[in-house]
This record gives sequence, C-alpha cells and structure tokens, in this order.
Amino acid sequence: MTVDVSGVITTIGNTKVLIIAVIFVLLFIAERVAAAASPPIGRERLVRNFGLMFVILLLSPLIITPITAFGANHLLWTRPDWMMTGALAVVVITIDIVLLDLWTYWVHRLYHRVPLFWRLHSVHHLDEFLDSTSAFRFHVGEVILSAFLRLIMIVILAPSLATVIFYETLLVSTALFHHSNLRMPPKLERGLALLIVTPSIHWVHHHATVPDTNSNFAAVFSLWDRLFTSKSDTMRDRNMKIGLESIEDKPFFRLILMPFQRKER
Repeated sequence: MTVDVSGVITTIGNTKVLIIAVIFVLLFIAERVAAAASPPIGRERLVRNFGLMFVILLLSPLIITPITAFGANHLLWTRPDWMMTGALAVVVITIDIVLLDLWTYWVHRLYHRVPLFWRLHSVHHLDEFLDSTSAFRFHVGEVILSAFLRLIMIVILAPSLATVIFYETLLVSTALFHHSNLRMPPKLERGLALLIVTPSIHWVHHHATVPDTNSNFAAVFSLWDRLFTSKSDTMRDRNMKIGLESIEDKPFFRLILMPFQRKER
C-alpha cells in the first residue's frame, strides 16, 4: 500500500532546513572572526556560490522531495517492529547511519571516476577558496543525481524516513564544518579528525593537484579513507592552491552550462 509521506517529509524537512541554516550562519560568522586562511578580495566568488545555492534551494522541493517520497513507498522489504524497539533501535539506527555514510563515500569516489559524473562534480571543485558557502556550491544536476543514487541505498536498506533525514542533516552540517575556513586549535582538530572529517582533511581533497583531488573522499566519518587507503599524506597548508589544475573558476552561468560543454579535464 502506498503511504502519503509528503506531509511527514515536509515537517521533518523544515526542521532539517532550520538546523542547517543555524549552523551555516554560525560558521559563516565564526570563520570571518577566526579565519584559518586569508579570504580572496572581492565578492564575485560569493555571488557564484550563493547563486548555485539558490538554484538548489529553489528546485530541491520540486525534485528531491518527490524522489525521497518515491523511495519511502518502494522499499524492498519492511522492517519488523521488534527491530525498532528499546535499546535495539539505537543500535539499528547507528548501523543505518554508518552504512549510509559508507555509501556516500563510494558515491563520492564514483563522481571522481566516471567522466559524466565528474562533469557535474567539477563545478564544486572549481571553487578556488573554501569556506562554509562551498558546502552548497554544487551543480543542481549533481544534487538530483545524488538523490537517485541515495535512493538505491534507501530502497535496499529500508531505514525509517526520520533516519534518512537525520543522516542528511548530519551530512550537510558536517560538510559545512569541513569546508569552513574556521581556525581551530590544532590539538582539538587532530582529536576530531580521528572520528569525523575536519577542514584540514577536506581542504587537501580540494588541493589543485590530481593525486590530492582524488583522495580524502569521506563525508562524515573519517575512517573510510584510512580503511580503503584513499587518505592523502599531504598536510594542509594555508597557502596551498585550491581548485583544479590548469582550470580557472567560471562565472555563474558558465558553471551551469559547463557539464554540457566540451570536457576540460
């Protein structure tokens, strides 16, 4: 039987948006008070990033929500009630979160290996500086494709809708953090890096050298790169070049059209 989940998605989704918005504003302010690296002069970059973010925010409710609703109505199996009761529910939800993040790790690697996917993902990597706005700098085509790829795991794993949206909230919140230009005490960041992806880890992923660009793929939990030998040995340097080798960032409308034009890498 098909269940109408659109209302539930809207309610939980609004909470997700609120949490992410608060974290974004706090990081946006904090990284300007305590910057790890000197930001570029001018507003062109921020205009591009906010423009891409606006397109995603505009189209997501029209596209991403229906995809999530479709997945919730087409699960391959239904979990028995005993799996989601008492302490066992905490264990099951934790496993769900870990597996969803493992899936995200491999999807990220896929974006770097499949030429068609890379055309979309390279829009994100063309950013020549990193701060909290970079976490929203994605081509809308990648956002839609990622929703369909995530749908595969949802249908197979059959987690609760609340668990999926909780993970998405965790994913975006962590992305805001590890893209940020926030200066942190080294000991604190080293401690956090044992568990989650930190700015020093992810900035290396955006280093404009191919070996580093194709490393450090983890999204939330940092262990995946250590486990699957994709961790870079490069240490973050505040003067390291961010972006892609031999390709400069582009104006907003060219970024939108770029995946459909001649390959540049």
